[in-house]
Amino acid sequence: MTSRLLLAMLFGIGIAGGAAAQPYPSKPVRFIVPFAPGGGTDILARLLSQNLMETLGQPVIVDNRPGAGGVIGADIAAKSPADGYTIVLGSPGPLTINPNLQRVPYDAPRDFAPITLATLSPFVLVVHPSTPAGSVKELIALARSKPGQLNYGSAGTGSVSHFSSEQFKSLAGINITQIPYKGAGPAITDLLAGRLNFMFENLPTIIPHVRAGKIKLLAVGTRTRSKIVPEYPTVAEAGVPGYESSTAFGVLAPARTPAPIIARLNRDLANFLQSAGTREKMAAQGVEAVGGTPQEYAAYLKEELAKYGRIVKAAGIKAD
Repeated sequence: MTSRLLLAMLFGIGIAGGAAAQPYPSKPVRFIVPFAPGGGTDILARLLSQNLMETLGQPVIVDNRPGAGGVIGADIAAKSPADGYTIVLGSPGPLTINPNLQRVPYDAPRDFAPITLATLSPFVLVVHPSTPAGSVKELIALARSKPGQLNYGSAGTGSVSHFSSEQFKSLAGINITQIPYKGAGPAITDLLAGRLNFMFENLPTIIPHVRAGKIKLLAVGTRTRSKIVPEYPTVAEAGVPGYESSTAFGVLAPARTPAPIIARLNRDLANFLQSAGTREKMAAQGVEAVGGTPQEYAAYLKEELAKYGRIVKAAGIKAD
């Protein structure tokens, strides 16, 4: 082994064109966000980018590329050079849902290198107070006594809220009716007004209404009780074994990004996400900071991709 190659392996130095490249990082990093500015994903990306700027000593530029449920931005990231200067914020839509609903121009497991699972927030089951059900079992019993008469709101066909409800429908063996909306906001408005019986929605979005007593929270969708609202049972322990639904955001790079660079980015992001200050701030918003290993994030994405595939098949869901 040549001394130059040994140095490259030890210090993450690239070798190209017969000459050693500069140590990483030596220029700005582009952080692609597959959604429009101003939303929760954008806020998270800017929080992470600020931390990376401090640890890498280089600008980290957030590049919003919205469209097609996140597919456009994800495709740009997948086709970017695998040199550590492009990373992307991953979410269920482009990584695990859309690949099960339609043809996408990339293969998520093949074309991305996971860096870390950044945050996790459960989808929670909430009902309007007029719905005579104070528990998951009571809601299931009510649905079975009125086949097809109970309705639930979703943020649209193919959304996480839709999949969360269809998974519940399948595992509980009940007949319920979807009312799809163009986004979670209008669905929540109708739930608050009593025009919907129940819905599954992301905890950070819905928890203010729960705390205000306007709707009832029956259970959380994560496999274990949420650290944010530990007083509520999981859907699985409340009567639907095998149920799991949450929204996860993570950071990935194009496939074949050098392992030392992945390790460096993982270390920097994980240290930030696992700090007490970060966890406390995110918990106040109903979000759990994670910061796991690349291998853990890869395993999580594999499980989610398979889960959504099963739900699509069982419910016969088609893309709009």
